[in-house]
Amino acid sequence: MAAHTSRTESLDDNAAVPDPPRVAWRKHMRQRVLDAARDLACASGWDQVSLSAVAAAAEVSRPSVYKEFGNRAGLGRALVVRETREFLESVAQALYPGLPDTRASLETAVFFVLTEAHRNPLVRAVVMAAREGSDSLLPYLTARADPIFDAAQGLLRAWLTERFPGRDEDLIEMAADITVRMTISHLLLPGADPRPTAQRLSLAVLKVMR
Repeated sequence: MAAHTSRTESLDDNAAVPDPPRVAWRKHMRQRVLDAARDLACASGWDQVSLSAVAAAAEVSRPSVYKEFGNRAGLGRALVVRETREFLESVAQALYPGLPDTRASLETAVFFVLTEAHRNPLVRAVVMAAREGSDSLLPYLTARADPIFDAAQGLLRAWLTERFPGRDEDLIEMAADITVRMTISHLLLPGADPRPTAQRLSLAVLKVMR
């Protein structure tokens, strides 16, 4: 009986501790607000999205939105960070474990980005708005100091380090930087066919690693 009790207590100790009600509500509210902002941005473009409209769509108070995100720019940043991180998780799946051939693996990942970005409503809306002259959300995708850019570079650095063990860190840093910058550039100014673009980009990046 004592042993049974001990095992039960051990299981209870390892069980996930639920968030306090206030913390749980805040997390739920944050997701609702981000979901509402995403829907509105996809429907009308970010330039047409106001905090009042987002609060109404999420069925929360406007002060709650301000308290959580600070301002409209803070909400935009949080939205793009969430969406792009989810997108990068899919890119990571294209790289890991990846194809045995390094070039083919990188080409597959770049091709995925160039094609899947147009299927993701928010990323597509940001890219299309940028092509039309509005860049209100674009800086969050392209700014060097932004966590999105850093996250993409970090993903590529880790992958290149695994594929090229012992290679100079500065060289890997340069290759990762080129990959991210060129891929974003091709998203904004796409060619006729993403497959040749992915082939040329992956070849250029791997030449840097030689």
